[in-house]
Amino acid sequence: MIRDLTIESVLLVSMIARVAAQVPGAAVPVAGAAAGVAHSESELKTYTVPAGTKIPLSLKNEISTRVAMPGDPVYLISDFPVVQDGAVVLPAGMYVKGVIDSVQRPGKVKGRAQIQMHAASMIFPNGVEIRLPLTLDKVPGANGARMKNAEGTVEQSGSMGKDAQRIATNTIEGTGVGSMVGYGTGNVGLGAGIGAGAGAAAGVLTTLLTRGKDVVFPQGTELEMVLSRPLVLQQTQLTGMPAYTGMIVPAAEPKPKN
Repeated sequence: MIRDLTIESVLLVSMIARVAAQVPGAAVPVAGAAAGVAHSESELKTYTVPAGTKIPLSLKNEISTRVAMPGDPVYLISDFPVVQDGAVVLPAGMYVKGVIDSVQRPGKVKGRAQIQMHAASMIFPNGVEIRLPLTLDKVPGANGARMKNAEGTVEQSGSMGKDAQRIATNTIEGTGVGSMVGYGTGNVGLGAGIGAGAGAAAGVLTTLLTRGKDVVFPQGTELEMVLSRPLVLQQTQLTGMPAYTGMIVPAAEPKPKN
């Protein structure tokens, strides 16, 4: 009797297990599933840096309208980190690559030196390279260069004041020489007039044969560029840079091979 009850109990338990396995939606808890979901959410997190964000940079190579050509590379380094949503997303000390878009040499009679450039990408220490839609926004004005338009064109200031000074200097020098010659011939006024005319003519000729000032940015020049459109970064792109970003980002798990 007891034996028959035992056999019946075993069969009943087996049947219940089979029915439970066939019920739709039934699932067996898997160890680590919650951790996997949290990890996926971390990988999918993104940061959006808004358009108009300004990024200070320093030149690693000299740029001059005297030798630059369209298509030449520009090498820079970021000077200050960009923080978004409480996280450093564009660290300081990152290498930035740019390119020269157009160059115009200064003319001898008219036309000022101009140069246009933009930054194209930033390289992280973890090997990730991101595209940066950056245009030039501000340049130091110590050498006379200034921003011409919103497209990032830099124009050198005119040399009209220096040209006038050169002509005046030559006129004064010519007057002195002419006066000395006139003194020797007994006609100081005539000599001074001739000398002044000759000096002024020399000054004008020198001005016509001399180009205006080039745009020159030495190595180490601090520039400011601005994002022309929003920049979206994924948290996985910041993996392995806690010393730069302060974030401990888990490395992505390798995908299984088919």
